[in-house]
Amino acid sequence: MLLHRLCPLETLDTLEKWVREIFSNVPNNALSKPDFSDMPDPFDTAAFNKLYRVVPVRKVHALNITWALPPQEKYYRVKPLHYISWLIGHEGTGSILSVLRKKCWALDLYGGNSETGFDQNTTYSIFSISITLTDEGFQNFYEVTHLVFQYLKMLQTLGPQQRIYEEIQKIEANEFHYQEQNDPIEYVEDICENLQVFPKEDFLTGDQLMFEYDPTVISAALSLLNPEKANLMLLSPEHEGHCPLREKWFGTQYSMEDVQQQWMDRWTGNLELSSELTLPAENKFIATDFTLKPSDRPDTEFPVRIAESDRGCLWYRKDDKFKIPKAYIRFHLISPVIQQSAKNVVLFDLLVNILGHKLAELAYEAEVAQLEYKLSSGEHGLVIKVKGFNHKLPLLFHLIIDHLADFSAAPDVFSMYMEQLKKAYFNILIKPEKLGKDVRLLILENSRWSMVEKYQALTAGLTIEELMEFSRSLKSELYAEGLVQGNFNSTESEQFLQYVTDKLQFSKLPAEVPVMFRVVELPMKQHICKVKSLNKGDANSEITVYYQSGLKHLREHTLMELLVMHMEEPCFDFLRTKETLGYHVYPTCRNTSGVLGFSVTVETQATKFNTELVESKIEEFLVSFGELLDALTEEAFKTQVTALVKLKECEDTHLGEEVDRNWAEVVTQQFVFDRLNREIAALKQMTRMELASWFKEHRGETSRKLSVHVVGFGAEENDSDGGGKKQEGKKGKEDDVSGSTYGEVSKVTFLPASPKMAGAAAIMDISAFTAGLPLFPYHKILE
Repeated sequence: MLLHRLCPLETLDTLEKWVREIFSNVPNNALSKPDFSDMPDPFDTAAFNKLYRVVPVRKVHALNITWALPPQEKYYRVKPLHYISWLIGHEGTGSILSVLRKKCWALDLYGGNSETGFDQNTTYSIFSISITLTDEGFQNFYEVTHLVFQYLKMLQTLGPQQRIYEEIQKIEANEFHYQEQNDPIEYVEDICENLQVFPKEDFLTGDQLMFEYDPTVISAALSLLNPEKANLMLLSPEHEGHCPLREKWFGTQYSMEDVQQQWMDRWTGNLELSSELTLPAENKFIATDFTLKPSDRPDTEFPVRIAESDRGCLWYRKDDKFKIPKAYIRFHLISPVIQQSAKNVVLFDLLVNILGHKLAELAYEAEVAQLEYKLSSGEHGLVIKVKGFNHKLPLLFHLIIDHLADFSAAPDVFSMYMEQLKKAYFNILIKPEKLGKDVRLLILENSRWSMVEKYQALTAGLTIEELMEFSRSLKSELYAEGLVQGNFNSTESEQFLQYVTDKLQFSKLPAEVPVMFRVVELPMKQHICKVKSLNKGDANSEITVYYQSGLKHLREHTLMELLVMHMEEPCFDFLRTKETLGYHVYPTCRNTSGVLGFSVTVETQATKFNTELVESKIEEFLVSFGELLDALTEEAFKTQVTALVKLKECEDTHLGEEVDRNWAEVVTQQFVFDRLNREIAALKQMTRMELASWFKEHRGETSRKLSVHVVGFGAEENDSDGGGKKQEGKKGKEDDVSGSTYGEVSKVTFLPASPKMAGAAAIMDISAFTAGLPLFPYHKILE
C-alpha cells in the first residue's frame, strides 16, 4: 500500500515485483490471528455507567449515550447493530429525531457502531447514540434521554421486522452493485482489513451487504441496550466553572455523577411507550428501474445548452462513459437581493437552514435510498444539488422545489435556528484559519460582507416577519441556471428547468447579476493586516503572505499552478522541517473572483513563535526559492511539467468528478468545459525562463503584497498570562453569545506592526484602506 502511495504511476505488475523482492524473505511463523476475547471487558467498571458533564472546545450542546456490548463481529452476515442503528438514526415520521425536532430540542442524531478497531473488536462492540441539542434540548436532556429509552423499549417490544430488514437489504445491495469507483488506495486498504475479518468468499462483500435475516440475533443485541448499562456524556460550554476534574491528556474539563435515581427508576420500571414514536413506513424512494436510457440527441463530449430564456438556462450532457443508472441535477438560483446588506446575507442563511429543517423528515427516506441532496447559500444565489439513482430522483427534486415555493417558518423553529446560526458563526470566527480568510477577502473583494458583520446583524435581532419578506423578495426575481448529467435524456432534463420556473413563478431579473465580486487592485507596496485571534486563550496563529497578480488569462493561471507545484516540497522542507514553524505549511494558487495571485501560509503557535518572525522566515524561503528557480535544470523543469500534465490527463474515476468540473464552469458562468485540454496545451508550450521570470516579476519592489496575520495568545506575542484565563463575571443572558471565555467575537481587534515590519504599511481600518483603491473590472479566465 505504501509503495502505491509513493509510486501511483507504476503498473500493478511492477508494484507486485517490488513487494515480492522486499517482503518475500519475511518469515511466516504460521501464527493464528490474535484473539482478545479472553481479555477482561475494559468497560466493566463502576466509572462507566455514569453521567459525565464535559466542557467542549466548540460552542455546542451534545448528548452521547454509549453501551459496551459483547463482540458482535461474528454476526456480520446478519449485522444486528446496523439494523438497530438504521432505526435509531432514522429521521422520518415517528423517529426519535422527528419528535425531538418538533419539540425544538435537537438538530441532529447519529447512532451505531463505526466498525473501526476501537468500536468493533474481539473484546467488545461499542454502540453509541449522539444527539446535537438546542439550548432548550440541553435544559431538558433527561427528557431527551427518556425519549431514546422509550424508542428502544418499543423496538424490543415489537421485535425485529422482516419488512424493514429486507428494505435495508435491498438498498445496500443496490448501492453495492452500482457503486462508483473508489479511490484505489482506499479500496485496497479496505480489502486488506477484510482479509483479517471475513472468510474468503466474503472478502469483497462482508462489510457491505446484509446476507440473512435472523430475528434471534437482532433481539439479543436489542436486549443489551438497556438503561442500566448506558453511559451518558453531556457536552456544553454551560458546564464551564462546574467541572473540577481534568482529563490527563488534553486537560479537558469534566465532572462525573450518578444518573438521577428518579429517572433511572422510570427507565427501568414499567416504561410507558410514546404514541408519537412509530416504525418507519414503506420507502417510496427505493429505485427498481435500472435501465440505461437511449440518447434522444447526438452525444457530446461536453455539456451543451439545451434550453434558454430570460428566466434561466439548462446545460446537459448524457452520460456515455460510466453507463450507470444514476444522474446529477444542479441548479443555481441567482438573486440580486442577497448581497444588498449583511442582514440579507444572514436572512438567506436562515432561510436555507430552515428549508433544510423542513425537508429533513420528508427527504430522509430519499437519503437512505441512496438519493442525496444538498442546499447551500452561495454568495449570489441558492445552490441545489441532487444526485443518485435516476429512477426516483425527480421525486426528490420536486419535493425540494415545492418546499421552496411554499416556504414558511414556525416561530419556535425560527428561534431555534437563530440560536444555532449564532453558534455556527461563533465557531467559524474562533478558528484562526477562518478569520484569516475572512479578513483577506474583506480587503480584496469589494462589497463583501464579513463574518463579523453577519454576526453583528444576527445578534442585533431579526424577526420572522423580516425572514418572510426576504423570502418573498428573493423568489420574486431570479435567474435559474442548471446542469443535468447522467442517465436522463434531454427531454426529461428540460422538464427540471420547466418545473423550477413554473413552480416558483418568478419574474426575470431587471439586470444581469454578476456571480462574482469586483476585486481591489492592491497598491505596489507591501501591506500588513494583523488581527488578534477571537478565541481567547488559543495559542494558534496563522500567517498568509499573498501576492496579487491581476487580470490574467488561462495560460498565466496554468503557469501559476506549475509555480506552486514547484514550490510545495521546498516550502515544506524550509518552513516545516528545518524551521519547525508549524504543522500546516503550504503555498496556494489564488483565484479571487477572477483575479489571480499566489500565497504562502503557515499555521504556528504564539507560545513558540511571533507572527512577524514567521513572516520573515517566509520571506527567507521565497528568496531561497528564487535561487532554486534560477538553478533549475531543463530536465527538472520538464519533469514537473510532465507530472502536472499527467495529473490533468488522469481519467475521472466516477461521474461525480466530471460533474463537479462542469458545474464549476456553470456556476461561475465561464463555460470553458474543455479547460483541462487548454491547460495541458499551455503547459506543453511553457519554458523554464518563463517560470522564473514570472516569479521574479511578482517579487520585485513593485509587487502587490498583502500579509494577513491572525495572532494567537502566548508569550511570544507578549500575552503575560498566555490568554488562558477565563473571563470573570456573571453569565450573560441565554441569547447573548457575543462574549464568552473565548473573548469578544463581534469585533475584530487590529494590531499595529512592530518596527521590524518597517517596510510594510499597517492596515488598521479595512474600509478606510480600500475606500480610495481602484477596482479591477469583472473578469473571467476564458482564454
